[in-house]
Amino acid sequence: MPVLYTISHIAEIVHGKLKEGAGNSSIQYLVTDSRKLVQAGNSLFFALAGPRRSGDTFIAELYSRGVRNFVVNTDFDCSKYSDANFIEVPYVLDALQALTAYHRAAFDIPVIGITGSNGKTIVKEWLNQLLENRYTIVRSPKSYNSQIGVPLSIWQMNPTHTLGIFEAGISQPGEMQRLTRIVQPGIGVLTHIGDAHNENFNSLEQKTEEKLMLFTSVRWMVAGGDNAPVRALIEKKGLPCIFWGRSTGNQVRVITVQKQASHTWIELEAEEGNARAGEAIVPKGSFGMELPFTDDASIENAITCYCVLWKLGYSNEMIAERMRLLKPVEMRLEMKRGINNCSVINDSYIADISSLKIALDFLQQQRQHNSHTVILSDFFETGIPEAPLYADIANILRQKKISRFIGIGTKLQKYQPLLSTVCDDASFFASTEDFIRRFHSSRFHNETILIKGARTFGFERISSLLEQKSHQTVLEVNLGAIVHNLKQHQQLLQPATRIMAMVKAFSYGSGSFEIANILQFHKIDYLAVAYTDEGVELRKSGIGLPVMVMNPEPESFALLTEYHLEPELFSFPILFSFRDFLKAQGMQHYPVHIKVDTGMHRLGFEKTDVPALAEALAGSTLFRVQSVFSHLAGSEDPGLDYFTQQQVEIYTDACTTLRMALQYDFLRHIANSAAIARHPWLHFDMVRLGIGLYGVNTPGSLKLDLREAATLKTTIAQIKKVPPGDTVGYSRKGAIAKESVIATIRIGYADGYRRAFSNGVGKVLVRGQLAPVTGNIAMDMTMIDITGIRGVQEGDEVIVFGEALLVTKLAEWAQTIPYEIMTGISQRVQRVYFEE
Repeated sequence: MPVLYTISHIAEIVHGKLKEGAGNSSIQYLVTDSRKLVQAGNSLFFALAGPRRSGDTFIAELYSRGVRNFVVNTDFDCSKYSDANFIEVPYVLDALQALTAYHRAAFDIPVIGITGSNGKTIVKEWLNQLLENRYTIVRSPKSYNSQIGVPLSIWQMNPTHTLGIFEAGISQPGEMQRLTRIVQPGIGVLTHIGDAHNENFNSLEQKTEEKLMLFTSVRWMVAGGDNAPVRALIEKKGLPCIFWGRSTGNQVRVITVQKQASHTWIELEAEEGNARAGEAIVPKGSFGMELPFTDDASIENAITCYCVLWKLGYSNEMIAERMRLLKPVEMRLEMKRGINNCSVINDSYIADISSLKIALDFLQQQRQHNSHTVILSDFFETGIPEAPLYADIANILRQKKISRFIGIGTKLQKYQPLLSTVCDDASFFASTEDFIRRFHSSRFHNETILIKGARTFGFERISSLLEQKSHQTVLEVNLGAIVHNLKQHQQLLQPATRIMAMVKAFSYGSGSFEIANILQFHKIDYLAVAYTDEGVELRKSGIGLPVMVMNPEPESFALLTEYHLEPELFSFPILFSFRDFLKAQGMQHYPVHIKVDTGMHRLGFEKTDVPALAEALAGSTLFRVQSVFSHLAGSEDPGLDYFTQQQVEIYTDACTTLRMALQYDFLRHIANSAAIARHPWLHFDMVRLGIGLYGVNTPGSLKLDLREAATLKTTIAQIKKVPPGDTVGYSRKGAIAKESVIATIRIGYADGYRRAFSNGVGKVLVRGQLAPVTGNIAMDMTMIDITGIRGVQEGDEVIVFGEALLVTKLAEWAQTIPYEIMTGISQRVQRVYFEE
């Protein structure tokens, strides 16, 4: 059961000043994001300061939705909300952390704290899998390891829990000390130390020392012992550590690692451990175990988990048994196209309250369908008594206003009367097999479906029924990377500077609606599309942001105005044509955008046109000019900075003339992705973010930590040995000089893989190694040379481009630009969207 605090008690804990207007409310939920409100009545909103927006700006919205408890900075004027409670504090984040540190101190249970550069979330989730048979576990949801995520994770603790597992991440000095006070771990786990966030530390040693602060008061910890600098720091600090690795001197030694096609056999040798009060004596001797993984990172993470179980007193036999059952950790929520124009979100690996809330938040972001369906299984081993657990589930579902609920499992059937109240359409099945037996595809159409279940229910069988079948070439789009790249650019801007995101050309091949939807969720200011029909599709899918249409045609004016799209006016014919249309329709003050040609000589009013343009716009009640903008021809090229300067002079002169004629202000924007990074003086009122949003670096954006958002991948259809003297592909262009191993992969020029990559020009990644294209690329297939790459099998994954093989490299090989590569990916290639 949750622990409830009164608002007055919280005010005492955080040393804040309480202005009480709603009585001494009881608080169950802490909210830091207005979009994730679950239950208004007993929620407390922390108005955190962000890099661009203060949480104060969302108080009015939350108040209108029923929230009556807030933590704000002392300078916030709360006089407008006389029937609400406000706790005033100097720093809201400090108050959040102080409250959750107090909450943590109320529980005397073992807590495992995990930090490192890589593998934190994997190790946390695997420890949960391995230990859930003995403990009732509370853990960080997903990757909640930040200054905000850790407090929200700790707040989940309640008296039913017998073990906590929390991860802590840092990006700059001083952060771990704050997290340590909140987590208060008694057991520590240090995962792999890598290069992440190196730029914010003077050295790797400083970063490691900062991370080790988490373990200041642990009874014992686990770390890799073969990293000499890290080991030296741990020993210097006198931390009680179990080291593992291949070298002598480690308490757990790795003797052999034998990789097979689908699993790995590991032999370890462990020393006898010293027992403390309440701990088991760990046995000495050699031990072998089989892991259902073959990659080095998984092997390292599994050995780390072994050391924790070994120290906790699990027998080697029990460890081996549970290690074989480890499942890959799904670090992301995937959205795929489904049957009958549905969208399917697959989260069929875990079922608990925290992950349910995250999945429902992701579902709620989707606006392409008005109808939202949830398919849910029974929950196991949550530590919460059954009746309040399912009451909580029903309440969460009810708050999210879903359209249809499908419950699978005997527990959900038991609580059918309660769960039937979450929506008007609820049905229940005893098992997955029962659901499949009665499944009819015609019952699912034009809706977004969340599949959320415990691993034992095998919901992947349900997702297979609901997902649209397609060939094995897919473009995976990481929505989390899109958001990350947005924030990277935002940090270069002043808080008042707006952003227009370019989602034209199917969002550079990535999918217009899906990208627009995540941008709308993160409160971008404007969107831009090339043609009216692109904007209409966004509107039909639930996008409400202002949308500029860059190439409107007179034939589309009726649709453009019907869907409240805003045209770019770039010439007198298009301006007069739209003016006449508005007159005929009796429309006034319609929002438009004026394009000025300052040297690109593509679209736009010329410098000499500006006086006549000003005269045409002056005093007009038909138009309302939202913005005046231009397009830079070479903002990424230092050699063209002189020309950029010339363009800006023409542009600012035009803005001055138009401002005098209009007698009101409008938005000014000229900076594209490259100019955002290279020319901060050109940010003006708004910037246009295009290819940088998708993680493609321009020369000036190298200072940004961008993540490639799109990964094009396919699979191997067949492998053949080809003798010397033979040829591969059409026109016999692929001449074989020595015996070679040739793989045929399921992608061709009909998918957008250009023929320019033929005959060794292009390369793909197979098992992490580059394999050159052999012969001419065909319509649906491409042959690659995998000679010398070990362990390749038919069906293996092949990366065409992504984080490991940048699209800029492909553009370089093909002597083109990344835009052309990305926008050329065929619509027959399925887009899979996921959020980490």
